[in-house]
Amino acid sequence: MPQYLVAIQHPNNYDPSLEDEAMIREIGALNEEMDAAGARFFSGGLESPSHAKSLRKQPDGRVSITDGPYLEAKEHIGGFWILQCADMDEALAWGRKAVVACRVPVEVRAFVRVRPNRKSHTGA
Repeated sequence: MPQYLVAIQHPNNYDPSLEDEAMIREIGALNEEMDAAGARFFSGGLESPSHAKSLRKQPDGRVSITDGPYLEAKEHIGGFWILQCADMDEALAWGRKAVVACRVPVEVRAFVRVRPNRKSHTGA
């Protein structure tokens, strides 16, 4: 079954203290609903971008590590679900529920399906 990323988008000035008990209950209920439907493969929250490390290959082959996110942006991924859904329409239905529960925008994106014996363009 195809897998989809449902990514929660927080503004860079996001204040986690605004996550009240009602919001936490709604997200918990959404997780339970996803589990009951057999859709949730994995989910997790992420630390703020200020705790990120970016790695880049240098021309000499070495890898440099710098503090902070790889890209500068006004938003960042604050958490995510990996869902197993029949199609994009089902993934979007979960995304709609995530927008309501999390009170921030979300992005829904399918994972690239790689055929066996072929290398992924990501190197994985």
